[in-house]
Amino acid sequence: MRALLPVCAASLLTAAGLQGPPPSRDGQIASILARVSEEAGVFQATAPKMISQETFQQRALKPPRRFRPRLGNAALQPPKPEYRTRTIVSEYGYSTFRDAPNALHEFRQVVSVDGRPLASQEKARRTLTMGLRSEDDALKKRMLEDFEKHGLVGAVTDFGQVLLLFGRRQLDDYTFRLEGDGMVGAEAATILHFEQRGGAGGLVIFEKRKAIHQPLEGQLWVRRADSRPLRVVLRTTTKDGDRVTRHEASVDYELSHHGVLAPVSVVHRQFVGSNLVVENVFRYSPFRMFSADTEMKFSDPAPAK
Repeated sequence: MRALLPVCAASLLTAAGLQGPPPSRDGQIASILARVSEEAGVFQATAPKMISQETFQQRALKPPRRFRPRLGNAALQPPKPEYRTRTIVSEYGYSTFRDAPNALHEFRQVVSVDGRPLASQEKARRTLTMGLRSEDDALKKRMLEDFEKHGLVGAVTDFGQVLLLFGRRQLDDYTFRLEGDGMVGAEAATILHFEQRGGAGGLVIFEKRKAIHQPLEGQLWVRRADSRPLRVVLRTTTKDGDRVTRHEASVDYELSHHGVLAPVSVVHRQFVGSNLVVENVFRYSPFRMFSADTEMKFSDPAPAK
C-alpha cells in the first residue's frame, strides 16, 4: 500500500523540490497480490460452508437445418444463425473429493429446467448440503453427472472458484504486469495481466472428445482503493487445422453479507472463427452459510441497511 505523508510535510517537500521516489511497479503488484492471495485463502476455507441459488442461461448455436432451396436474394445471403436457449435453476455449493482434498469443485441440485419444476427448493437444498458434507465420492460424481443430463451444449463448470488461482502458493506459477485502469460497475479498478508459466493448473478444453490442456492467460481486476478482487478474466485459443476456437470467461466477485468474497456472475463464450457457438451465463443469489450440525440450519444474511 502507498504511504501518505501528512499534508504539511508533503507541502514542505514539494516547495523544496525534494519529492520522494514513487513506489515501484513491482512493489505495487506485490501489494495487490498480497491482498488477492489473502482473499483467496479466506474463500478456500469458507466456500465449503456457503450455498446459493444459481440461475444458468445457455444460448447455443443450433446445428444447420437440412438443405432447403432458397430463391431470389435470399439465395445470395448466408443463412442466419439460430440459437437454442435453456434456463436451469439449481441450488449451488462447493466441496472436494477425497483424493484431492484441496481442489474445490462446484456441485448442484437442479430445481427447474426451462420453467419446469423438478424439485422444491427446500428438497434440492437439503439434498445438496448432505451431498457436500458426504465423504462418498461416488455420490458426488452422480451429482455432477445429473447436471450434465439436461441436454446442455458445451457447458462449463468450476469457474465460480477461479479466485483460487491466486492463492499464496500459486502466485509463482504466473507472471503479472500492470495493464491499466477500468471500471467494474461503480468501482474504479486496477487491471493486472497474467500468464501462466508453470504449475499443474490450466484450462481444459474438450474438442472431438479429446482433452486439450491450455495454459491460463487473462486479467485480474482489483478495486483501486484497497486491491480487493472484483473480476477475473480468462482467455484461450486453440487451433485444429484452419479451425480456430476461442474461449472467453469473466467472473465477477462481491463481498457477501458474511464478509467473504463470492461470485455474483460468470459469463463464458465460445467462438469458432468469428461465430459465437455457445454463451453460458451464471448468476447467483446472495450466498448463505450453513452450520455443520445435522439439522442443516442456515444463517440468513443480515438485512440491508
